[in-house]
Amino acid sequence: MTVSIVRFGGSNCDRDAERALEHLGIDAEIVWHEDGLPAETSGIVLPGGFSYGDYLRAGAMAARSPILAEVREAAADGVPVLGICNGAQVGCESGLTEGAFTTNESARFQCEPVHLRVERADTPWTAAYEEGDVIEVPIAHGEGRYEIGDDRLAALEADDRILFRYCDADGAVDGDANPNGSKAAVAGLLGERETVAVLMPHPERATLPDVGPTDGQGILRGFESAVGKL
Repeated sequence: MTVSIVRFGGSNCDRDAERALEHLGIDAEIVWHEDGLPAETSGIVLPGGFSYGDYLRAGAMAARSPILAEVREAAADGVPVLGICNGAQVGCESGLTEGAFTTNESARFQCEPVHLRVERADTPWTAAYEEGDVIEVPIAHGEGRYEIGDDRLAALEADDRILFRYCDADGAVDGDANPNGSKAAVAGLLGERETVAVLMPHPERATLPDVGPTDGQGILRGFESAVGKL
């Protein structure tokens, strides 16, 4: 399989994603957004960074790039798509997933390790974990607070589309463990298909054993699991 990592002006985690995937033995290629998706694309990463300087809203301008129409079409065909940090913002802005990410409750850029509780273990992105597992991955964002209307949040929860919630080391979800004030402590969620996911934390920064914890490996392994379901 070949995972296409879409680079926009201002992306800065594309190389991190490429290196992490290749460390796991998954072929990855950085693709400039104006060039479109290669024909051999069997997975897509929308990486972190500050596409177009986060002007208007984080992810808003990148979401209007023509390549996103290709990404949405690929997602509808079952191609796995993972949006990370800025890529999660792009995912919401482009309609791949519901809700929006906005300014942190602290109104500050935050870069720190956080704990996530696995809410579902029956998706490609969480197949490496058990439901209720707690993993540690870093965040690095200024606009990571997830917001959505109460009715739509209830629908997401009823459809079991919440993947991860911020928690403490013991798995408890409370205000102190929610670093950015996200509604219902949501850190990651699914699109209409379980092969589409977005999350604010950075699994690619928790993959290489020579630089720190490796709890993020299982999320990136989701590409292998998702392709197996095509």
